[in-house]
Amino acid sequence: MQKFKTVEELVNRLKPVEPVYCIRKKAIQLASKYFQNKFPGKVLYALKTNPNLTVLKTIVESGINNFDVASIKEIETIKKISPSANCSYMHTIKSRESIEEAYFKHNIKTFSLDTKDELIKILESTKKAKDLELFVRVSVSNEHAEIDLSKKFGASSAEATGLFRLTKQYAKKIGLSFHVGSQCMHPISYSKGINEIGNIIKKTKIVPDIINVGGGFPTIYPDLIPQSLEFYFEEIKKGLKNLKLEKLPEIICEPGRAIVAESGSTIVRVNLRKKQKLYINDGTYGTLFDAGVPNIVYPSKIITNGRIISKKLTSFDFYGPTCDSMDYMKGPFLLPNNIKENDYIELGQLGAYGLTFRTHFNGLYSDNIFEVEDEQIMTMYDKEAKKEFLVA
Repeated sequence: MQKFKTVEELVNRLKPVEPVYCIRKKAIQLASKYFQNKFPGKVLYALKTNPNLTVLKTIVESGINNFDVASIKEIETIKKISPSANCSYMHTIKSRESIEEAYFKHNIKTFSLDTKDELIKILESTKKAKDLELFVRVSVSNEHAEIDLSKKFGASSAEATGLFRLTKQYAKKIGLSFHVGSQCMHPISYSKGINEIGNIIKKTKIVPDIINVGGGFPTIYPDLIPQSLEFYFEEIKKGLKNLKLEKLPEIICEPGRAIVAESGSTIVRVNLRKKQKLYINDGTYGTLFDAGVPNIVYPSKIITNGRIISKKLTSFDFYGPTCDSMDYMKGPFLLPNNIKENDYIELGQLGAYGLTFRTHFNGLYSDNIFEVEDEQIMTMYDKEAKKEFLVA
């Protein structure tokens, strides 16, 4: 992979016509080390967030070798990077063929479920294996999340109680899990989720071997500035302490966005300006999906290329390059007032889901990916954290 010192150097040398995606390895190293040192348990990286091979290799080299996977393809991808990787199939709805292949071909023993039917499917597909590690996923409130995941996955507390008892009979190890939703903006969601777990433990009188607090850990955006991740970890510790168990189960989490968001950015070029509307060469069918449907506002920075830039900032909407009018990003994206055609813009915090959501719609697809060594536009980590955790 070609490497540049800065985004400015990349643009000045390549003058790219298509969108360009940038990877910052140091941002991945910092976030990975931070989670490993601060979270009170084991860290599983959620592979779906960014399965780029360079990203995965950096995560493994940073010390994380446990992964939350949702498909056979994801298992195969991480096994190419790290054959010893420990994969947990945490998607609660899987085909019988996928379960069978995961267990017999890839030696995956850990599966998640939220219905009796899925439990039966897992048992039959693994030929009633005796070495399974099974997680019952409980539905919890996603009230503080920017993206609600509670409608699709998870058993209600009442359903989970009976399912937990039943699953216990067939599992070598039994776990309870929940997910507070993507980009969770308040730490209290985790202690509330742990409280739900506590209610199930009280009703069943079964202490799980493992408690999985899921993902949802946030990153920073211009209009979404969360508390420090340390407050999230402290809230989790407080919730676990309130369970008042003689021996605490193993604790795991599944961060994705918080590990990789800061590491990625996309460089786009302006094709046309219509007043406060900028038509750019990437959009919701490319790396900028999250700016459309969830309306996440990315940090934005014009790449000056030596010309004089206005100090006055203006709020812009973005339109992507496709012929679909849904290829629209409301923003607001704050950029210099004199921005014009052929100017380059860097959009940050795209390490999470930017590469994952790209399509070939309208034949518009860019796979220009480079490494850069400059600082990300926004960060959750202060200088002290960088001194403490960043690999030199």
